[in-house]
Amino acid sequence: MTTQAKSDDRNLWLFFIIAYAFSWLFWIPDALAANGVPIPSAVVGFLASPFNPAAFGPLVAALLLTFRNERLVGVINLLKRGLDFRFKKVWLVPIFVLPPLLYGGAVLLATLSGWAKLDLTNPSNPVGIPIAFVFILFLGGPFQEEFGWRGYALDRLQARFTALTSSIVLGALWILWHLPAVFSNRLIVEPQLFWALVILVVLWSILFTWIYNNTGRSILSVLLFHTMNNLSIYVMIPSMKLSPAIIGYSILLSLIAVAIVLSIWGAKNLSRQ
Repeated sequence: MTTQAKSDDRNLWLFFIIAYAFSWLFWIPDALAANGVPIPSAVVGFLASPFNPAAFGPLVAALLLTFRNERLVGVINLLKRGLDFRFKKVWLVPIFVLPPLLYGGAVLLATLSGWAKLDLTNPSNPVGIPIAFVFILFLGGPFQEEFGWRGYALDRLQARFTALTSSIVLGALWILWHLPAVFSNRLIVEPQLFWALVILVVLWSILFTWIYNNTGRSILSVLLFHTMNNLSIYVMIPSMKLSPAIIGYSILLSLIAVAIVLSIWGAKNLSRQ
């Protein structure tokens, strides 16, 4: 292994260590408080507020390591990729259509099976959806995470592994990063369903890589895709509760989507470019 490869490996693992450490520093006390451990009320109030910075761990890690190795010019270049709209606009179709299609399909199948009740409250009042989109983009996960997961870590993983392997590794680490949030009820999923959610997130990690690689490594593309993912779950499809039936159908439909992607674009690069 070359000196540069060793340096990239070290930076990659430093990224995960910093991202986890920063986020868990705030999420673990929140989880402890939620499970009855005495925590000062002022701290509990802060951790339960929108000002809790836990989700910024991947962004902080990416910016710190980029500045350490490439100084300010590297940080500016990384952030500029969040505005890179030069990819082929045909990719806006899967970016904006695939999340509501797959999650909506899961809810529909669960409804037809008698496991869920269809809720059209938010879709019947679409005015708030653009507002929710902007809120989620900046404060609901995408901005805090994508400069790190895809913009920093994925490139370094793909330098060593195939796109498929990189996606699986990143997906597993991505969902495990959320683990304390499950036990603090910040992530609306029962702990016993968490491992099913691991499978689902790994499948979606493959789809994220597919989008990212085919848009010329545009961080903007995955910012939008992540936003549509969260918007579909929490706003556009109110019936999208993370119940066993809906997670099961989501896994099934996501598996079909991933199989189609792999059969057409291939596991090595998940891209024809």
